[in-house]
Amino acid sequence: MKEDMTEAELDERHAEKMRKKKAARDKILATKTIEKGLLIVHTGKGKGKSTAAFGMIFRMLGHGEKVAIIQFVKGKWQTGERVALKKFGDLVSINTMGEGFTWETQDRQRDLAAARAAWERAKAIIAAGEHRLVLLDELNIVLRYDYLPIAEIVAFLRDEKPANVHVVVTGRNARDELIEIADLVTEMEMIKHPFRSGVKAQPGIEF
Repeated sequence: MKEDMTEAELDERHAEKMRKKKAARDKILATKTIEKGLLIVHTGKGKGKSTAAFGMIFRMLGHGEKVAIIQFVKGKWQTGERVALKKFGDLVSINTMGEGFTWETQDRQRDLAAARAAWERAKAIIAAGEHRLVLLDELNIVLRYDYLPIAEIVAFLRDEKPANVHVVVTGRNARDELIEIADLVTEMEMIKHPFRSGVKAQPGIEF
């Protein structure tokens, strides 16, 4: 019985268990030999989709790699991440192409034009292959409203993305076609959110 064992015996039992776990883990890791640029999708109703993507941005910068951000929806308002990223100089390309959420512009043709301009910029940056990671922030929102043809986006990301470039797509309601071709998909689930209790968006938390 575990409760009848001495601390020394428990320690040895634990060490043996961890040795076996490490051996099994090492065996699995030895089979993982592919290195490639990933298509990553962050979706779901929970908070943290863009936040997690910016975490990857900062991680990549920590390795001295160039990154690019194309913001499809977020407007020109100042955000904490934008201020911080400017300090990395030429390693970062920030492209704020959106003009706010569609209920703010209230102009479908303007939204369509902004989405197209953002996508053309995104394609050019990805195709150039100079940035190790490219974040397509809130592209899922644009696709949800059919401002861009999903078939065009899927075809480019599947067939034309350089093999060494990682692309991260964020936003609620990711289209099934995008999820199907993605390498990594994470759905953020909302359990609680302060907005529902009357708490407004706050610096450092939402922006």
